[in-house]
Amino acid sequence: MNRRRFPGGKRFAFTVFDDCDNATVANTRPFYRLLEHLGMRTTKTVWSLGAEDVHPNWVGSSTLEDPEYRDFARELQAHGFEIASHGVSMMSATRSRTLRGIELFAGTFGHPPRTHANHGDNRDNLYWLDGRFRSRLLGLLYRYRAVRNGQSSEGHVPRSPYFWGDLGHKHIDYVRGFTFPATDLLSVHPRPLYADAATPFVNFWFSACHAPSVAAFNALLRPERQERLVRAGGISIVATHVAAGFVEHGEVRSDTRALLEALAARDGWFVPVATLLDHLRAGGLGGPLPAAERRRVELRWLFSAARRGAGS
Repeated sequence: MNRRRFPGGKRFAFTVFDDCDNATVANTRPFYRLLEHLGMRTTKTVWSLGAEDVHPNWVGSSTLEDPEYRDFARELQAHGFEIASHGVSMMSATRSRTLRGIELFAGTFGHPPRTHANHGDNRDNLYWLDGRFRSRLLGLLYRYRAVRNGQSSEGHVPRSPYFWGDLGHKHIDYVRGFTFPATDLLSVHPRPLYADAATPFVNFWFSACHAPSVAAFNALLRPERQERLVRAGGISIVATHVAAGFVEHGEVRSDTRALLEALAARDGWFVPVATLLDHLRAGGLGGPLPAAERRRVELRWLFSAARRGAGS
């Protein structure tokens, strides 16, 4: 693929995939107002349903069951942002709850989600934990080092009460897989959109740039990294959590604002994730990865996850 072949002759592509952990209207709306002002359109995930047994990590997170938050998400969609899935709930959801959540999403936005990212330790995750590896050895190593007792990924297991893989295959085009702490995704994964015959319930996987907090996001967007992204004609799909410190006292942090303003002034293509991935598919990406390339990607991710102490 010609890296510089973006619509309108744009020199690079940039977008954000915002995981909705702990998101509320108050701690995310200022960020999206800034993006809209700058002419950027990105992707925000939502949870459709709450849960009675919410883990302390997610207490206070809003869902589509909250009318104010639902209206906010619909407003974002009307202004050109993509609304996507982070699963139907912050906690594990059985098939019946997943179906209810997809129906609520479709009823709210007019269609089911096109993009999806697995969440935390949810048992309804698709091909997660060691299930993301095609290398048996790397999968075993990951399970030994990172998978805790009781964790499981069962969204793709037909016999499981958490199975919804057929619904995912029917409705969802793109599922986020590996993430790397790089600003230009192509520098670590030249084919970041691909299919995998070993995961038949996922139509296409996409990789992303790992920036779980505002500090990591700011580090990815340092001026010298922006310059390299532009020069390379690269692609940046930043997986982050906007609720993790981007907004303070009702305003986007000044350092984050300055970095985004500088990026917006460059000749970039700023579109939601599904729009960018559709373009990559039209340009020839989306096929299976050769075995050797797949092993390199898995090994690179495993080393990266080990360095940052991440199990997911």
